[in-house]
Amino acid sequence: MRHATHCVRGNHDHGAAQDVDIVGVSGFRFLTMSTRRHTRQQLPPEHVRYLGSLPTTKLLAIEGQRVMMVHASPRDPMDEYVPNDPEAWAARLTGCPVDLLLVGHTHLPFMLKAGRTTVVNPGSVGLPRDGNPKARYALLEDGVVTLHEAEYDIGRTVAAVMAAPLDPVAQSMLTDVYRRGRYVHPPGMPVPPKISGYFCPVKPTG
Repeated sequence: MRHATHCVRGNHDHGAAQDVDIVGVSGFRFLTMSTRRHTRQQLPPEHVRYLGSLPTTKLLAIEGQRVMMVHASPRDPMDEYVPNDPEAWAARLTGCPVDLLLVGHTHLPFMLKAGRTTVVNPGSVGLPRDGNPKARYALLEDGVVTLHEAEYDIGRTVAAVMAAPLDPVAQSMLTDVYRRGRYVHPPGMPVPPKISGYFCPVKPTG
């Protein structure tokens, strides 16, 4: 956060800052439930206060463009999952006369045009869902947005997960996400219907 000029609050920032209870039996809800306490234990009080103080929406002027930052969508800043679909985003941009909308939440990188607005989701650094384990980010230079990816030390990240006092199933699930770039569903655990499209139901070998 020392290097961030502008930030908005996401659902997990909010959950960690406010110690929101979550009950999950499968998928990413299970991972959230399994890691929330450990996450809060790693955060000093000033970091917790910082996360809780972040705005849910931010409007900026960057390089002559009107820019909105929001974690999920303008309609539901922290929790709504919106597909990579211009019509879906156009419906959520009603009343938002911006040139550029910067979002996240789905951990799926894309860039699309919804009416007059360019919607950009750079993807995820660490918890991707599209099968690409690299860190993803976007750059805005001279009015043009480009999507990028970068290698990082996945082995070191996995080692830290395995060394943490987490549920063994959660450790296995996180390791698969980091190494394979998507969630791998453990056999025998029910798949939540709402987000089943993000899951690989059979654990790959090798």
